[in-house]
Parts: sequence; C-alpha cells; structure tokens
Amino acid sequence: MSNLPPIQVIGGGLAGTEAAWQIAQAGVPVILYEMRPRRLSPAHHSEYLAELVCSNSFGAQSSDRAAGLLHEELRRLGSIIIGKADTHQVPAGGALAVDRALFSQDLTETLAHHPLIDLRREEICRIPTDGIVVLTTGPLTSPALAEDLRRFTGLEYMSFFDAASPIVMGESINFEVAFRASRYDRGEAAYLNCPLDKDQYLHFWQQLCTAEQAELKDFEQETARFFEGCLPIEEMARRGKDTMRYGPLKPVGIFDPRSGDFRAPENRSKRPYAVVQLRQEDRAGQLWNMVGFQTNLRWGEQKRVFRLIPGLESAEFVRMGVMHRNTFINAPELLSPTLQFKTRPTLLAAGQLVGTEGYTAAAAGGWLAGTNAARLALGRSPITLPPATMMGALFDFISSASPKHFQPMPPNFGILPELPQRIRSKQERYGAYRDRALMELLHWLSRVQAA
Repeated sequence: MSNLPPIQVIGGGLAGTEAAWQIAQAGVPVILYEMRPRRLSPAHHSEYLAELVCSNSFGAQSSDRAAGLLHEELRRLGSIIIGKADTHQVPAGGALAVDRALFSQDLTETLAHHPLIDLRREEICRIPTDGIVVLTTGPLTSPALAEDLRRFTGLEYMSFFDAASPIVMGESINFEVAFRASRYDRGEAAYLNCPLDKDQYLHFWQQLCTAEQAELKDFEQETARFFEGCLPIEEMARRGKDTMRYGPLKPVGIFDPRSGDFRAPENRSKRPYAVVQLRQEDRAGQLWNMVGFQTNLRWGEQKRVFRLIPGLESAEFVRMGVMHRNTFINAPELLSPTLQFKTRPTLLAAGQLVGTEGYTAAAAGGWLAGTNAARLALGRSPITLPPATMMGALFDFISSASPKHFQPMPPNFGILPELPQRIRSKQERYGAYRDRALMELLHWLSRVQAA
C-alpha cells in the first residue's frame, strides 16, 4: 500500500469514477465520495457510480466522428469508462450505447474492490482545504457544496436546462406499424421506426404544442437557458411546424423494408412524412429510448401525447421524461488547461461542472484531472494533451474561451486546429482530423512514458 496521503475525489459520476480509477492505477490512494443513496439527486435513480441519466448512448462510434474520436483517444489512454462501455455495449447502429444498469453496476463493483480506492457514501458540504482535491460533482452539485464553491470562486454558477427522454417497454410497441431500419439502409438496422403521415404528424404537433408542462422544482425556479443540443421536444415543436421534421423526426433515408426496395420510383409515395425513432436501451432489447424526446411535460400528458405516435398507441412507459437544471462554472476564468484552479493548483475539476457536454467528455475530463492529481501527488508536473487531439482541443477551449459568452461545449471538429491543406470532402476532412489526432497522441504518449 502507498504511504502517500489520499487524494479526495468528490462526486461518483462518470468524471469522478474515471478520475478515481486513474489516481489509483498510478499507485496513489484515493477517497471517492458519493452522496447517493444518503442524499438523492433530482435526476438519478440508483446508488451506482457513473449512472447514465439522459441516455444510454455515448454518441457516434466511428473514429471519423467527433465523439468516436474521443472514444478512441480514451481507449488508447486506458479509460475505464470507455472500457466498460465496450464491455456492455448494446446495438445502436453507429453509436456506442450500453446496457446502463450493467455498465454502472460493473463500474461500482470494480472500484469498490480496488485496494487503493476508499468509496465513502457521504455528502461533502465544503471543499476540503487540505491536500489534493478533485471536484466532479456534476451539474447537480448539492446546494451546500455549490454555495461553498461560489464563495471560493467569487462567481455565480451559470446554468441551462437539460432533459431526459422516456423509455418504453419493447413488448408494448406495435410491431405491425413500427419497423427496424437504418437510414439509407446503411449498416445494422438497430433502430425502431414509427412512421407518421402528414395528418398524423400535424395532429401530434398540435397536441404537443398545447400539452401541459410540469412545474419546475424549487431549485430550478430562476431563469435559465436551454442547451441547444438537448432541447425538450415540446420546445422544439413550439419553434415551428416543421422544426421536428428537420430534427429528431427527420424522415430522410428512412423506409419500411416491408414495402419493398426504397429505391424503386413506385415506392416514393410510401415514404413517411416524419419518423419517430427508438434506440435499444438494454442488451436484451426489452427497453427502448425515444430518441430526441427529452421533455418536461407532465407524466399524464406524456402518455396521452406520445401514444398518438403510430406504433406507440399502447406504449408502456418504464421511465417518463424528466427535466432538470444543469449548472457549470465559468471555466475560462477559473481553470487552466490542466483542469487545475488557477488560484489553487491542488484543486482540480472535471465533468459537466467545468462546461464540457456529454458522457464521453465527462470521462475525458475525469481522465485528465485524475492523471494530473496523481502526478501532483507523485511530485511530477501536470500534463496537457496535444491541441490536435480531441481531448487537448476540448480542454484548451474551455480554459481559453471568452468568459463573457462561455457555454457548454461538446466534442466537435470545429475546435481542432485547421489542417495544413484544405480538404473539401467532409468525410475525408474528418478522417484527416482523426489520423492527425491519433498520430499526435501516439507521439505524445511515447514522450510522456519516457519522461
């Protein structure tokens, strides 16, 4: 066992789980604090570490997509989050999706049995003043700790509203209407598709626009912004009659294989006006997530309106959609690219708390914060990743963006340095970004390991 004092990680979400694992794997003891189940959050449902709340998908799996590139970088860096996601993967077309219950349970058991990890189920109300500390409390930081963080930084939290989609029992779906298909018949037909004709769509849209919303909880009463990448479906509907048809209900390339060859001219009239897609939630295919249907409607209204969708007339909902407030700090003012606080380098932060968006980005932040916390404990200098990698670009962005207009940032190719030569083809350009990032990561790893 190490004689080093333990590093304290506060928060057992994706970032905290990754951070604690990287610290322990470096040979440094760590205390991981998680307040659940002693104190519940408005969005979580279990006491497991790294519980996935909004979706079971980590995003696009292909490494020539931004999320997929981040997956691959983390695989090469020994991420436990991505490792377990690969282990518990379920079919989801081109996405990396997991059986969320098995995923979180496996992570919890793995960390609990690590000899250098002390998992403590208690709420931390103040930032510890001694030693190395990693804050990974996420968007639902407890009020007491959030207030202490506000006092420490001298800045108010920023916030937006996030929401989760309903989950439907597979046996309650009408498979005489719903059909399996992939867009443009590409790859595995991993999604269920519920087609709507024009009259059905307009009726659904009208009912959705007028459906009654749930009241916000006390802690969500103040004005906040929606995150544009996760709009409630009813908010999207209110923005225009066709907004959903250009978003999650986009029918382009979706065709019922029972109708014959979608390329045949005589079948063009059979193409749906809009399509609701459902993504497999568990390995057995018993649970299906309504893609893009994050919502804040009252539960009774959700059942009434969503059962207007053909194929979901008798849908049994095992989880209703919910909406909650996400909070984050003004990272450009407070953090360096190493995820250390500028005014206290022994205090680090990661996850949605620092303004990264998405599960994989949270794991990436946990990897960097945990790695740097361990390096500090071992008397080594903290590291940053090459800016041409997705991880390096993401943490460079959140630490250098304009503080006045800072908003949560998901992984995307727009934050990477430009390529030496312009490539017109988007597919080839993204492939070039990927090749450069992985080569840079390989060279960087060899230098770090040799140091």
